[in-house]
Amino acid sequence: EVQLQASGGGLVQAGGSLRLSCAASGFTLDDYSIGWFRQAPGKELEGVSCIKISDGDTDYKDSVKGRFTISADNAKKTVYLQMNNLKPEDTAVYYCGERADGTGTLTPCFPYMYGIPGRGTLVTVSS
Repeated sequence: EVQLQASGGGLVQAGGSLRLSCAASGFTLDDYSIGWFRQAPGKELEGVSCIKISDGDTDYKDSVKGRFTISADNAKKTVYLQMNNLKPEDTAVYYCGERADGTGTLTPCFPYMYGIPGRGTLVTVSS
């Protein structure tokens, strides 16, 4: 059974940093793209960043480029999202999702293309 668990959220002041973790179990990371998605109050779920585990190819939402970094530790079966210079508009519940895309290219970072388990982690950035 594919399982993902997001953690690492919290309350931080604008300009601060957080690192989110997505712990995977029940599947081999190498065969997947893993993504981070977020939903702010009153807004739709959106893609933040995605990574193709087998070749490290990444994609980022324009508004987080240069501030967020996605990475994977295959040995720990964990994908991280390092978030620096956080802004109040980054406030949201963050989820991680998976897409079994084998040896193909990175799956585009759209929420509807990934399986996203229900539980996320809340990030609150105060101004």
